Amino acid sequence: MKRNPIIYSDFPDPDIIRVENTYYMASTTMHFMPGCDILRSYNLTDWELIAHAFEKLEDTPGHLLQGENNVYGQGMWAPSLRYHKGTYYITFTANDTHETYLLSSKDPEGPWEKRTIAGFYYDNGLFFDEDDRVYIVHGQKVLHLTEMDEGLHGPKANGLDRVIAEDEENASLGFEGSHLYKREGKYYLFTCHAEHGKKKSQVCFVSDSLTGTFRGKCIIDDDMGFHNLGVAQGGMIDTPQGNWYAFMFQDRGAVGRAPMLMPLHFENDFPVIGEDGQVPSAVDGVNTRSEYSYAPLNGDDDFRYVPDATGQVRLKLFWQFNHTPHADLWSVTERPGAFRLHSGKICKNLVQAYNTLTQRTVGPVCSASVTVDGTNMKEGDFAGLCAFQGCYSALALTRTDSGFKLILQGKPAKDESIFGDYDYTQPAIEFASVSVAQPSVRLKACFDFTDKIDEVRFFYWSNEHWAPLGTPQKLYFKVDHFTGCRAGLFLFSTEETGGTADFIDFRFEKSLEL
Repeated sequence: MKRNPIIYSDFPDPDIIRVENTYYMASTTMHFMPGCDILRSYNLTDWELIAHAFEKLEDTPGHLLQGENNVYGQGMWAPSLRYHKGTYYITFTANDTHETYLLSSKDPEGPWEKRTIAGFYYDNGLFFDEDDRVYIVHGQKVLHLTEMDEGLHGPKANGLDRVIAEDEENASLGFEGSHLYKREGKYYLFTCHAEHGKKKSQVCFVSDSLTGTFRGKCIIDDDMGFHNLGVAQGGMIDTPQGNWYAFMFQDRGAVGRAPMLMPLHFENDFPVIGEDGQVPSAVDGVNTRSEYSYAPLNGDDDFRYVPDATGQVRLKLFWQFNHTPHADLWSVTERPGAFRLHSGKICKNLVQAYNTLTQRTVGPVCSASVTVDGTNMKEGDFAGLCAFQGCYSALALTRTDSGFKLILQGKPAKDESIFGDYDYTQPAIEFASVSVAQPSVRLKACFDFTDKIDEVRFFYWSNEHWAPLGTPQKLYFKVDHFTGCRAGLFLFSTEETGGTADFIDFRFEKSLEL
């Protein structure tokens, strides 16, 4: 048995398929690059990263963090993953470019081809029927079913195009995140929903045909006792043995949106989740490779990489940059054993800095530590370890005219709501500081997401022990970034560019031990 959430980390909008005895998942990555996580499992409960489906989305000023532009909370949303006749397909939209993208590959590990589809299909679900006709279900509040041409370039001329579901005008969250399936001749449409003033829930519509009436009802209205945050948005998957499961996610506070797995059976054609619609606290998967060892979704890095035959360096899959990286401003080969950041931009805070390197945090608790060497930083440079989110916190090494200091800084939240402050032009607020004798110091961040405590504490290594700096900093999930909090390595300049900072011996632990 494995406890829910099966991945206690930010893998939102999961879509899962099975190809023979292997399961694959695609998940939203928003502004982080490389983008579109592809995961693999042989039992539905344990997962590993196998690829990112694209290196970058577009070279817009926002994606490149030019000036004060950014695409936080935008970029790649809600992928739909399908397999048809030897090819893997992913469709998704990006709210900043207002485009619908199609990724395709013969191998889920890539390479993936990327192009656009004519039209904008919000939160879409791709569906191949048994007669090889292909459709996209899409929309928010009003759900449309649109037949696509054979090459998935756009809508099929004179093809099926109809409304299949429509929500009430006063719904808090209209139908969205839709996925379409076929089982025993019937069509199943999964979509999330929230009635006015109520928590998020999951609805399923069933129809005998794509032209017939879709009859719907709520199949999950459960928060598992977790702060009235409902389990919703996903679909269903079968096993080689014929068992069925539902997968969704749950908002888990600052750690992000975490995937859940639930056994499923059918009564009067409708899916029934868990026990009378209640999400189980633990679940058994059906193992197809019992001895398989999964690569970790988070991990350590000594930053010792060897370029491939083309001269490229591929970082471990759990790393992602805050935006499209500037390749000339980071390196793991200039100083073997160090991740080096070059300053290439004057900015007021770390959110607008190039090449912040991140990996997800994990609940209920976790910690990250790294040595920062600022020998070659310039005055006004800040480099360190951060809790990366809109209301960020960071422990930064900085160089002043009198030496080096550690500064605990951040951007406090204006309120407890999910609606963030989108103004990233203001400098961070300083909470605490201490002078350090050397330009190299080891830093640690301890994250506590237990029952939405949602705090981070920062420490530095001094006199053979971890010394705290400042007080615990509150963490939030807000829609300005729309992602869970991450641990990040950063460098930004406030006075002049040209400095560098090195990050050495990164360690990640699922504990808070000092």
